[in-house]
Order: sequence, then structure tokens, then C-alpha cells
Amino acid sequence: MKRRLFQPSFFFFALLAAFTLNVSAQNNVPEAPELEFAMQLKVTLGEAYGIDNTQHGRRTIIPITGGTFEGPQLRGTIVNGGADYQLNAEGRTELEAIYCIKTDDGIYIHVRNRGIIANGKDADGRPTFYFRAAPQFEAPADSKYGWLNNSLFLCAPTFSTGFQGIVLNVWRVK
Repeated sequence: MKRRLFQPSFFFFALLAAFTLNVSAQNNVPEAPELEFAMQLKVTLGEAYGIDNTQHGRRTIIPITGGTFEGPQLRGTIVNGGADYQLNAEGRTELEAIYCIKTDDGIYIHVRNRGIIANGKDADGRPTFYFRAAPQFEAPADSKYGWLNNSLFLCAPTFSTGFQGIVLNVWRVK
């Protein structure tokens, strides 16, 4: 029995793989997902306090006292009462901020933002600083903010001399 070189099912799957992998022909590296700006949060903070020498390292708690947020599809205020819980050991800090935001039209959204702050040195011995986080949102599923529940987000925190707090720029991974 002769085998045909191009069987229809093989050709279909090969074509499907070529389109779905989205691989650069030059270096065989997949293209990175696209990011879409979602919002900027300006978070006001209370006085930090800490617990030294726990079995896991130094624990720091930073109260979240308020602030504002704004993006293309939402805006509002940050609710007083959350906190940023940080655990520091050997130049690396794991953080988990838990708080709520309230949209201008009265909808509460729960936020849990986990991240890493790392101080180190590059190959040439120069100091490096890494600070990124991945917020997760819990919005009412039947609201116009339900889209927040069904996406991954990345956050690049920044500090501003003109604002007493932290500025969080958030992107949705498309």
C-alpha cells in the first residue's frame, strides 16, 4: 500500500501549528504576549511597622490608607483598611497587598497583589533592583467590571516625589 506524502489530516495539523505557535522564523523564539494598560493606582500608606527575626525573616506591615485609581474602563478610590504584608530575607522581599477599591459608580472590587522586590548585583558587580507584582481582582461577575476576573495582570510599581505613597501601573496580559 502506497502512502501519500501529504495526508489531509497531517497537512491540517501542521498548518494549525504554524499559525498558533506564532514563532519568529529568525530565532525560533515565541512572541511575547501583548500588554494593555488597565489602570494606575495612587496608593496612600500609613506608618510601617515590623517584626524582626521571625522563623521566615523580617515581617513588615504597611497599612493602606486610601488613594485613587484610574484607567480607560474604570476609576474610583482605594478603600482605607488594607495592608501590604512583606517578608524580607537576604535581600529579597515577598509582598502581598490585600485591599479593596471602590469604583465611581459604587462597585467594590477586592484586590490581592503579590510580588517580589529583589536587590542584587549584575555580572559586572553593579547593583540591581527588581520590583514587580501580579494583582488579582475579584469584581462582581455580573457587573461591567467582570472582565477583571478573567485576565492576568502585571504591575510595575513606581515611587514619585510629588506623591506621598506608591504609584502602581497595571497592565492586562492580552
